[in-house]
Amino acid sequence: MHLSTSARRLAISIAVLSSALAALPAAWAAPVLPGDDFFDYVNGEWLNSVEIPADRSSWGVGAALVEDTNLRIVKLIEGLAAEPSSAEAKKIADYYASFMDEAGIEAKGLAPLQPALAQIAAIGDKRALTKALGASLQADVDPLNATNFFTENLFGLWIAQGLKDSAHYTSYLLQGGLGMPDRAYYLDDTPSMKELRGKYLAHIAATFRLAGIADAEARAARVFELETKIAATHANREDSADVLKANNNWSAADFARKAPGMDWAAFFASAGLGGQKKFIVWHPTAIAGAARLVNSVPLETWKDFLAFHSINQVSAALPKALADQHFDFYGRALNGTPQQSLRWKRSLAAVNAAMPDALGKIYVAKYFPPESKQRLQQMVSNIVDAFHLRIDKLDWMAPATKKEAHAKLKTLYVGIGYPEKWASYEQLQVVPGDALGNLLRAERLHTQQQLAKLHQPVDRAEWCMPAQLVNAVNMPMQNAINFPAAILQPPYFDPSAGDAVNYGGIGATIGHEISHSFDDQGAQFDSKGRLRDWWTAADGKHFKQASAALAAQYSAYKPFPDLAINGQQTLSENLADLAGLSASYDAYHATLANKRVTPEADQQFFIGYAASWREKERDEALRRAILTDGHAPDKWRTATVRNLDAWYNAFNVQPGQTLYLAPKDRVRVW
Repeated sequence: MHLSTSARRLAISIAVLSSALAALPAAWAAPVLPGDDFFDYVNGEWLNSVEIPADRSSWGVGAALVEDTNLRIVKLIEGLAAEPSSAEAKKIADYYASFMDEAGIEAKGLAPLQPALAQIAAIGDKRALTKALGASLQADVDPLNATNFFTENLFGLWIAQGLKDSAHYTSYLLQGGLGMPDRAYYLDDTPSMKELRGKYLAHIAATFRLAGIADAEARAARVFELETKIAATHANREDSADVLKANNNWSAADFARKAPGMDWAAFFASAGLGGQKKFIVWHPTAIAGAARLVNSVPLETWKDFLAFHSINQVSAALPKALADQHFDFYGRALNGTPQQSLRWKRSLAAVNAAMPDALGKIYVAKYFPPESKQRLQQMVSNIVDAFHLRIDKLDWMAPATKKEAHAKLKTLYVGIGYPEKWASYEQLQVVPGDALGNLLRAERLHTQQQLAKLHQPVDRAEWCMPAQLVNAVNMPMQNAINFPAAILQPPYFDPSAGDAVNYGGIGATIGHEISHSFDDQGAQFDSKGRLRDWWTAADGKHFKQASAALAAQYSAYKPFPDLAINGQQTLSENLADLAGLSASYDAYHATLANKRVTPEADQQFFIGYAASWREKERDEALRRAILTDGHAPDKWRTATVRNLDAWYNAFNVQPGQTLYLAPKDRVRVW
């Protein structure tokens, strides 16, 4: 994905930025040389002048776009509330209004939560516990693309094509059960992690107290101890990202033998998976470890675990005290964000989570013109052509490998703006004034829709992102890419700007997503989306050597004296940045045909790229990202320019400057 989990923003207006980039001269005043720090060369003045808003853990280009997009959508929702045009439009308006009704939520207090807590309290034995754990299973996002994936439910569920059977959907089980983002938060013996653990323990206890649950401290200690045991069974980030280690095919009957301790038949029946005979277990140690803990940990501790997470996951729809407590840990302690978002932003986030396609439909109709789609389709075509040419020129790749690489490009599905089919919310019951009930019903419907895919043919054109999301994604098992409409606007894509800026901005993003088909993960899937080694031994060796060089390059970056970037953890995204920028540069030059290429034009291209990564992060958020995110921080993603010969020529970068690499040391993959 082009964007990290935290979105980016510029302090100046987006429209002004695009025109300003287009008008930049060949040389301009900057406190550093481009060869010493290209990120600061382009963005230094902005970094020194901007302040991160109090309700944000970071601020940059994408966050500005998110803010602008959200303001547009809220105005659309207000229009629907005044005059709904359909039953779906009324559901959108009612869902939003229910979350905005703070007074109504306060008046109801914890009453809407009591049925769920009563069900947990009534659990009388381990079989009933297993059924409750199954009932809590929710369909989650793609682990190949969710760099910050974690779920508070004991397991994560993903419905997608089989790793080696791309013609059928299957069920994937993933590790879960943690209230903090990763096993490292429970197990790493650093002062910052120890401090966070203390704050998380206090958060659990405070949540119990605010919910009126007795013995809050003792219960919190039991929950924390259980989660620590769960974390110890989890795969680390690097292993979790290794799809070969994820390809564990278990039959339904295998679970009793490979993960004893749970009544798996009861679990699957309760989860709606009773008819499934085959599963792919992404994290076998975690699945087996959780089953052992279900068997060995006292029932009352598990009931405390379920009670806490039942409250913690729905705090947005609960009275202010609980919502504030949730923010105090997840916003303030975990990400360093001093102030909670305004109510309308949180309410819009709730609607986006519940009915993403319904909002996407109205957003696209208003803000994504057909002309933009046509121009972007042409850019995609040009960049795909550039990839074909780059493959042809590879002197290290065998003809058979090249043939399959070309096939991947020829069969690649590229979705621009919005999906071909919108999801339906006809079955979603939205009750005015019932914020919690609406949230729970929306979650259930989403999981039911995902489970229904198990009985349907595979849809390669299915989207995994809504049109109003500022992001982009490659799905290697579908051999497909999504570019939502919300990212296809200034400054990433400006219809009024020249090609240099657009190819440096959205062009690099397009190239990035295409190149994910050939990064260390995507290259493991063939043109039909099957996990298959289609490389010759020599080609595979060369690719691994080049990849290792890039991983080493990034592992040498140290944002903090005590914390370096993990080059292996961020390798997929770094490979995509490098290959995508290179291909976009080639495509841009192809548009110039026989025109003379000037250094100024190339400067525009690279400055456009670096400006698209403007971001400023709080230290807490940056530390979290380094530990858990598959992307390198934006400053260091910008540094990939040091591997392109054209950047050296454009800015006269010389030996001795910080980013300078001798030609033999510049990483070249695709």
